[in-house]
Amino acid sequence: MRKGSGMGAAAAVAAACGALAMSLAACGGSGHGAAAGFGGQADHVPPRKRDLKRIPDIGDRLWRRVPADSRQVVAVYGAGRNSPDSTVVFFTKHGSIWQQTRSWAAHNGRNGWTTDHHEGDQRSPVGLFTLSDAGGVLDDPGAKLPYTKSASFQAPHYWSKASWHDFDYVIAIDYNRVKGTPPNDPTRPQGQSKGGSIWLHMDHGSGTSACVTLSKTAMQYLLRTLDPKQHPVVVMGDRAELKA
Repeated sequence: MRKGSGMGAAAAVAAACGALAMSLAACGGSGHGAAAGFGGQADHVPPRKRDLKRIPDIGDRLWRRVPADSRQVVAVYGAGRNSPDSTVVFFTKHGSIWQQTRSWAAHNGRNGWTTDHHEGDQRSPVGLFTLSDAGGVLDDPGAKLPYTKSASFQAPHYWSKASWHDFDYVIAIDYNRVKGTPPNDPTRPQGQSKGGSIWLHMDHGSGTSACVTLSKTAMQYLLRTLDPKQHPVVVMGDRAELKA
């Protein structure tokens, strides 16, 4: 059931079912192996005890795109242009000051990052995107974003077992999609070739087709914390591109 949307339950399920193959192709896949060293990383890194005038290591090119009314930023710092490993840091704004509140180990596209994402390139798109819709196989954990629960999110069981729960929780990254629709709505305004169905979702231990993945506890935290009233965005890319 979707909160905060005019779409009826039947229409939401129909849209989800129609988008299943496209969405899963964008976000998941079979044959994932565990990323070296990932299991040994701390899921949550304590926040830095300092106030910030701006988010660290984000250059002017992307910083200028952060909306003036945004008070929640999910920053995805990729380890390298061709690396599937990244760190997700959650920042909140208090008055004119930004504070780091959470940090998690994460994964991105298995081939790394790109500033010109296309369907099938196995790279996550660099940029700044809004976060407006969520969903998944599991019950709504208390999300503030509109949440669509549907079995149609379920990853197919011909995938590696490690990926079966990838879409238990999903937050849509607003790249080449229509905001205000379930994450697996198939509509791609810029066309099929530009890719789509790029999400924050649950981690399976290695890189993805384009999505960014985190632990279950991290996804639950973000779902319960990201608030449309705070105009949340994600800024993402490899560290060199983020600083540009």
